[in-house]
Amino acid sequence: TDHTEAVQVIYDADTVSYERLLRIYWHNVDPFDGTGQFCDRGSQYRPAIFAHGPEQRQLAEESKATVAAKFSNPLAVKVHDFDAFYAAEKYHQNYYQKNPTEYKNYRQGCGRDARLREIWGEAAGGDTPLSR
Repeated sequence: TDHTEAVQVIYDADTVSYERLLRIYWHNVDPFDGTGQFCDRGSQYRPAIFAHGPEQRQLAEESKATVAAKFSNPLAVKVHDFDAFYAAEKYHQNYYQKNPTEYKNYRQGCGRDARLREIWGEAAGGDTPLSR
């Protein structure tokens, strides 16, 4: 279907900036793996950013360039213009809250946290400035 599984983040720009959301995004993905993320394999799991408008696209491209400058490997993350979003089935939504033990086992079993630490160090999973 050429779809990409994604999270749509609805936020208040007076409370959190788009730039901060981008930092959080980068520190929670493997930006080098274009064939999936951690245990989840296949094109539907490729890393991507979907920009809502030209300003978000520019900021996303700038953040990507900042990240790319920190590494020698090419980034697999693509920045796309937002087109449409289709919510997942209810049982998929908030899975980590509904099934905390299973989700914790999934994260550990897939090596997600270890891989993020390998890439990002102390910034893994967090919200630290990319300039560090």
